[in-house]
Amino acid sequence: MNGLTFRAVKDDGSGSSLLSLFEARWSNYLRWYLQDGDATRPNYLACARSLEQHMPELVPAWERLTERFGGTDLVARFLSLWQPPPFVSGCTQALWTRDRPALVRNYDFPPELCDAVLLHGRFTAMTTLSMSDCLWGVLDGVNQEGLCVSLAFGGRRAEGEGFGIAIVLRYILETCANAKDALKVLKRVPVHLPYNLAILDRGGDWLTVFISPDREPEVRREPYSANRQDSNLRPDDPRISDTVRREALLENVIGNPNETLEHLSDRFLQAPIYRPVKKGDWGTVYTACYRPAEASVDLRWPRASWRQSIAAFEPGERVVTYS
Repeated sequence: MNGLTFRAVKDDGSGSSLLSLFEARWSNYLRWYLQDGDATRPNYLACARSLEQHMPELVPAWERLTERFGGTDLVARFLSLWQPPPFVSGCTQALWTRDRPALVRNYDFPPELCDAVLLHGRFTAMTTLSMSDCLWGVLDGVNQEGLCVSLAFGGRRAEGEGFGIAIVLRYILETCANAKDALKVLKRVPVHLPYNLAILDRGGDWLTVFISPDREPEVRREPYSANRQDSNLRPDDPRISDTVRREALLENVIGNPNETLEHLSDRFLQAPIYRPVKKGDWGTVYTACYRPAEASVDLRWPRASWRQSIAAFEPGERVVTYS
């Protein structure tokens, strides 16, 4: 893939603005969701009960979107993201905690599998701005209260009974006003794979949280993370093998008293944090810099940028070419 069209889409919570994306991507979503056979995925009742038990505030939106996208059993199960198939992403993220706090992250993944949608949504009473995954899940985003979140794969092989992390981040943005609220959610909502989360609120409170299906959430005081939760990496996965190197670079940059947010953000467009997209493989699909004070995001690429905010959102498109 040489290029990818990113779209800024505004949806009132009905899913009407996402219908074209659903129609274009449903066959691919379904192929991923049923890769191990239908019997390996939970049934409708299990998905509904899990949402009602752990994230009841999302149930009305889940039902609306299910109906909008055809109302089938498979659509409902997919949108719940309860016990989805495992997947790996190799992201890097950092929290700038000095003047003008910000969350900066790279999303590393195969571009052809990325929704490439910046979604201004109102699925509940909360307005959110997020990069979407699986139509309404969240890879990273901010809500009207200035709470910012992003994810990175945790690098461990643990699997368990729980939700895909993208729906958990959706829930956090829809129901939480600050970092402390988000941590409470993470302590009670189960996830199916290990993830490292970066969380920052408008008051400047920040968290790096390691979550996993086999461990209690662990709050770390390092304002950066990549793809490990302990000293053990997955030696057979070259996509995350440079985790230590990326983390060490961020430790040095953030610890430098002469650093600026602008320079930190620029480092995300340089190796080793930035990884060029290779044909048929993956790399850095986009860089995002979220600012809680403005509830805004700057999407960045080596030769382009796109600024959006909740208050001044403009639907549109940007075509990004990867060298």
